Amino acid sequence: MKAVILAGGRGTRIAEESAVRPKPMITIGGEPILLHIMKIYARYGITEFVICLGYKGYMIKEYFSNFLLHSANVVEFDLDRQSMTFGRVTSYPWKVTLVETGGETQTGGRIKRIRQWVEHDDAFCLTYGDGVANVDIDALIQHHRKHGAYATVTTVTPPGRFGAIELDHGKVTRFVEKPEADSQLINGGFFVLSPRIFDYIAGDGTAWEHEPLQRLAAEGRLSAFQHNGFWQPMDTIRERELLEDLWASGKAPWLAGPR
Repeated sequence: MKAVILAGGRGTRIAEESAVRPKPMITIGGEPILLHIMKIYARYGITEFVICLGYKGYMIKEYFSNFLLHSANVVEFDLDRQSMTFGRVTSYPWKVTLVETGGETQTGGRIKRIRQWVEHDDAFCLTYGDGVANVDIDALIQHHRKHGAYATVTTVTPPGRFGAIELDHGKVTRFVEKPEADSQLINGGFFVLSPRIFDYIAGDGTAWEHEPLQRLAAEGRLSAFQHNGFWQPMDTIRERELLEDLWASGKAPWLAGPR
């Protein structure tokens, strides 16, 4: 099975970073969040990736074309012999396909543009290039196959963006640092999709989250896999700092799932 990652958006809500690089290349612990997402799938044996490029996509191309240079702990240059020697290098047995899907293409259009790479598979994974979670990918895929849907979405309860104060008769009883926003479930990404979904996407101007998902739901062809564990998007500088703090603490939960 392949994992498709949407990595073409502009990331306007984190413009301090995305003005100079695509959002999936914003780093957590010195590595792009895109690489963190790929590691989530690789832990479950999914090592073929199709990455949908758009805004500043050349920077993602450059990163993978010079992957040894980016990941080596030491690089020695012999300028006379015009050669490079790498020290310890972290390598991965992955296959990565980078596909230009247009600068202004909507999410559904980006998915449709990579059809030829996945249409002969029985199913493929899909997620966004700006969020991490400790989703049990094996259980997600099993859920998808068991229910026979055209699409399965992982549902999550969004984390609160601000701390909260609990009151009792006008007195503060406690502070809650990261309360859940409410009990409503939202789209957490981490989809499993049948190639049949391509028939639900009209073209470049189609947002995956609107008409395609709404039609699939109306037809009873969209199942939900409820994830109750860690999930965190990176939409703001504050959220990037949260992920950095988790990484620095040695407790990055997105790389410490059920496996």
